[in-house]
Amino acid sequence: QLQLVESGGGLVQPGGSLRLSCAYSARTLEERVIGWFRQAPGKEREGVSCISSSGNTATFEDSVKGRFTISRDSAKNTVYLQMNNLKPEDTGVYYCAAGLSPISVCPNGSFGSWGQGTQVTVSS
Repeated sequence: QLQLVESGGGLVQPGGSLRLSCAYSARTLEERVIGWFRQAPGKEREGVSCISSSGNTATFEDSVKGRFTISRDSAKNTVYLQMNNLKPEDTGVYYCAAGLSPISVCPNGSFGSWGQGTQVTVSS
């Protein structure tokens, strides 16, 4: 079974930074788009950022552009989400997922494998 494990969440003050990691265990995930999603209390899950299998192409949701970056270390089977200048509205559970759809449709498309999530809380 394909497996993804998120880590790096926590409590941070507004303006602070966090780096989330998504470690994937199966070799086949190397060929898949990896996406980061988040869900705030009482809200629907939304896509945050995606990265192509090669790591050369990335997409970002408008509210995080210029603040978040995404990268992929294939040697470590890990995707990172660097989050800077965090705002209270960034609070939520962050999930990573692997999908077969092209990155051009991300965060839409089919994501069949999901991690368990990591909590990010931005509060003073």
